[in-house]
Amino acid sequence: MSILKKIGFFSAFILVIIYTVGYIFDGYWHFSTLIFVFILLPIIDTLIGKDPENIPKSEMKIISEEYYYKFITYLWVYAQLSVIIFGAYAVTLGEVNTKIEWIGFVLATSLITGGVGITVAHELGHKKSKTEQFYSKVLLMTVCYMHFYIEHNKGHHVHVATPSDPATSRKNENFYKFWMRSVFKGYVNAWKLEIESRKRKGNAPLGVKNQMIWFLLLPLLFCTILTIIFSYLLGDFAWQVPVYFFTQSILAFTLLEQVNYIEHYGIVRKKDQNGRYELVNHLHSWNANHLVSNFFLFQLQRHSDHHLNAIRRYQALKHYDESPQLPFGYPTMVILALFPSLWFKFMNPKLEKWKINLSGN
Repeated sequence: MSILKKIGFFSAFILVIIYTVGYIFDGYWHFSTLIFVFILLPIIDTLIGKDPENIPKSEMKIISEEYYYKFITYLWVYAQLSVIIFGAYAVTLGEVNTKIEWIGFVLATSLITGGVGITVAHELGHKKSKTEQFYSKVLLMTVCYMHFYIEHNKGHHVHVATPSDPATSRKNENFYKFWMRSVFKGYVNAWKLEIESRKRKGNAPLGVKNQMIWFLLLPLLFCTILTIIFSYLLGDFAWQVPVYFFTQSILAFTLLEQVNYIEHYGIVRKKDQNGRYELVNHLHSWNANHLVSNFFLFQLQRHSDHHLNAIRRYQALKHYDESPQLPFGYPTMVILALFPSLWFKFMNPKLEKWKINLSGN
């Protein structure tokens, strides 16, 4: 892999810099992160273009095991924790005071914690290393979505592109309806999966080792500690901290659900003669191979290969020409998903094309 590509995976930290600059200049500058993500980044994506290059098979093992790429994800964990703690300071002792500043600041935070943070948590949560799994849970704790660690790995990856998966959007289903199902049914499924796991191991379903109990309590504990600290420093109850923390959390996991909506819209696996779904292949996820946005998203947009090889590290994910391709990168598709009529106009013809390709395989 070229040195420029290696450096490119540090791109996500640009958002932290823009977020900080927005705070320093105050006012409408808090919207700088949004402008960059949803206006400038798509323009840059268009100008730079796509990247169909895959790592040569002879280099795959070496690059996959290179610590450099793991280090970037570890570093992001500390960056995100710093952003959350700084945010608590900004809304209590800092300069975020007016309604417009609050809106811009919290939205900017959610792009960092949801747009990049959950992406990194997703990457780390698939790995076998206990350290990586721990860091994944820490990131998910900061957005109150720790159950994703269970539901995504044991639920979504098993049932993807079937009606049993709440995180697979249906044809002609708008994002808002999808959000309700994916958020609430996904949470319930995570409880079911964890309880079933505890029973198989001969443990009490609701014992202290039930992860879902801790996944419920830890974000509350984290927020409580932040509130106590800044209440002490403020000399008054810091109500701003829980409002800030839970608002950015909701926005962050909503951004995640927008990505879920985009990645598998309308795709359904075929059944064999025994009524079993076919194995997931490279035709069962939407992809966007734009070079720059893939740097920011740790190649999450090469989503087909991720479902084929869930433990494959982000730097080694492959592009497949045959995979269904989105018309734009994720930043633009996220905006389109908010407007159902536009979404259906762009995506339904592509979905029909995918069905034709599938029938020919």
